[in-house]
Amino acid sequence: MTTKIKNFFTALCLLFPLLAASCKTNKPQQPLPPIEQRIAAETVYPEDPNMIRTPEGANALDLETPLRCNVNWQTQEMVLTLPYNISAFKLDKNGVNDPLPRFEVTGFSFDTMPAEKALYKLVKEAGIKLVAKDAPYASISAENLRGEFSEVVNMIADAGEIYYTYNAAKKTMRISRKADFTLYVPKSRPIILGLLDVLRGSGITDITTDWADYSISFEADFELRNKIMNLIKYFENNPTLVAYDVSVFRIYPYTKTSEIQWKDMLNVFDFGTITTAKTGVIGRVLTTTDELNISSLRRFLGQQAMVLPVAEGKFVVPNLWFSRFDIGKCGSRNSIEADLSILAKASLEKNNRIFSDITLENTGGQITQFSIRSKLGENFLIIGIPNELFGVSSPRSETVIFMVPRIIRTLKTSKPILNKI
Repeated sequence: MTTKIKNFFTALCLLFPLLAASCKTNKPQQPLPPIEQRIAAETVYPEDPNMIRTPEGANALDLETPLRCNVNWQTQEMVLTLPYNISAFKLDKNGVNDPLPRFEVTGFSFDTMPAEKALYKLVKEAGIKLVAKDAPYASISAENLRGEFSEVVNMIADAGEIYYTYNAAKKTMRISRKADFTLYVPKSRPIILGLLDVLRGSGITDITTDWADYSISFEADFELRNKIMNLIKYFENNPTLVAYDVSVFRIYPYTKTSEIQWKDMLNVFDFGTITTAKTGVIGRVLTTTDELNISSLRRFLGQQAMVLPVAEGKFVVPNLWFSRFDIGKCGSRNSIEADLSILAKASLEKNNRIFSDITLENTGGQITQFSIRSKLGENFLIIGIPNELFGVSSPRSETVIFMVPRIIRTLKTSKPILNKI
């Protein structure tokens, strides 16, 4: 197109704006940036990502709550027998792990070296790539190992306390200290609660529970896996659990200058209702008969103080094991006692006497500890825990914990179990 013709069309576009849409110059179209760049350009990120939190309403959803935080104080069974199927316990390692190549190792030796180097030396001859996730591992040595290739790999992995997975398509072996497991347990709610409480008592909090198939998933190293295996074996030889029903409440004296007069209980209740009284580093623990129960206790306290319920629930302790009950699981997450936990070790002695080793702790560490011997049917009451420990300015207010221990006996059977208790 000549310069005169171009100028003519330019003049028409200026004189008649309606023609402007058809007067745009046809420029070559620029290619779009890659999809990753377009997404990045359209995404608006917060200025401070650390300020973004999961909403409290979402965090408050806990599938354990209806089961754990529901106590029937009216019809408590002091002794409960739970049958479970002999084949109910099963621990599976999660993930896909292809079979290793099949050939014989005729003689494999190595001097002291980290486990990953020993495995590398072995699998290199099979043309397998080795990826060590969190090396270095424990140093080991061996002389003249023989057998199937997979057997020799297992011996080295067990000696180094590591797990491995093998991808046959990529001929790659990955090793690490930890692996994901799923523990399938009897279809009994007290038993699965006991297992959860034991895991938490061991400091394991990253647990996923599937209440449909009664399974618990977690990540474990060799030490933790062996602990879980020992717990499974425990049920075969020591089929006893101790369950605790717990009520936690806060009390504020009506008269701000007065403290709760706990000695008045001796006048309100018959002599012998309070059987023992022991002093801890902080607070005291009273062992009582059933005359002092949750209802009569609240009536007594209501004469002197405003009583505010904090939480109630239950937890289960296998005989001679530790279990943990987190107050925040059954109460408001905003309460001052939300990070308070009860750590318990229990054992059943002769004549149905229960030994309870109770520790109260929060994120700052141990608050106090009590060793309690009680008879079946007796309760115990922890008093004198100042709320100043939790940052409350009311100097005479207290947190009170009322606990009722019960016995659960498990019964192994080969018959199918129809009821979920």
